Amino acid sequence: MNYSLASNLVKKSTLTLAMLAALSLATTQAAEAGAIRRNLSYSPSISTLPGNDDGSTGAINMGFTANFFGQTYSSLFVNNNGNVTFNGPLSTYTPFGLTSTYTPIIAPFFADVDTRPANSAEVTYGQTTVDGRNAFAVNWDPVGYYYESTDKLNQFQLVMIDRSDTGAGNFDFEFNYDQIQWETGSASGGSNGLGGSSARAGFSNGTGTPGSFFELAGSAVNGAFLDSNQQTGLIYNSLNSSVDGRYLFFARNGAVTPEPVPEPSCVLGMLAFGALGAGSLRKSKQKSESLG
Repeated sequence: MNYSLASNLVKKSTLTLAMLAALSLATTQAAEAGAIRRNLSYSPSISTLPGNDDGSTGAINMGFTANFFGQTYSSLFVNNNGNVTFNGPLSTYTPFGLTSTYTPIIAPFFADVDTRPANSAEVTYGQTTVDGRNAFAVNWDPVGYYYESTDKLNQFQLVMIDRSDTGAGNFDFEFNYDQIQWETGSASGGSNGLGGSSARAGFSNGTGTPGSFFELAGSAVNGAFLDSNQQTGLIYNSLNSSVDGRYLFFARNGAVTPEPVPEPSCVLGMLAFGALGAGSLRKSKQKSESLG
């Protein structure tokens, strides 16, 4: 074999190996793609809210201080039904309007989560770090819906990140979504996880003051958040992030700001503080004893 031919073979072999390596890397990245941060390390360890319907934790230390519209918090309550609250636990299962509540709340997916079935994961939470900053994460990954249904499962997460490097009490928080197949529990007018009083996502400081509350567009709209809706489904859009399914908010000097502006492709990320109306859909819980 002459030198020229051997050289060409080596080059082709090297190119083939490089292409295979690139393909392998792309495949790995695709497999790891998703908004939920699953590689977080928890300190001292991750905690679990045992399988339940409408349960909550006690007050949990976040590991940092958050200024949420002028109120300073260092602890919160993790609620099974897709939210955290600051002044006490919340067992309400039918999502009420976040534009008129008196409850300080951050809710990535406020709906009737049921983690009792074996095929549903339990809610987990704990102190962690993100990019070297103290953080607190809550994982609903994956969870079923009331009553003990797992034919459809949702995967979502709340991550709160200390940003005291920019000012005392400042923090960011993320709503991360990898899969949204159901929107309603059967005690909220839903059938097979659909219809009825659909999930809401957003936050409120509990005063009703304009500018102190927010709901993602599509809250309480049947079908809007679901993976089956490729226009407005939560996993297909983003806010202040290049990652599909990630909605990032900035709390600075007590106020939550929409800046920087949403990604051009984001349909749900158009902030409309107070624009979804002040009517509350709060309902009293009347689950019959035959349902548990």
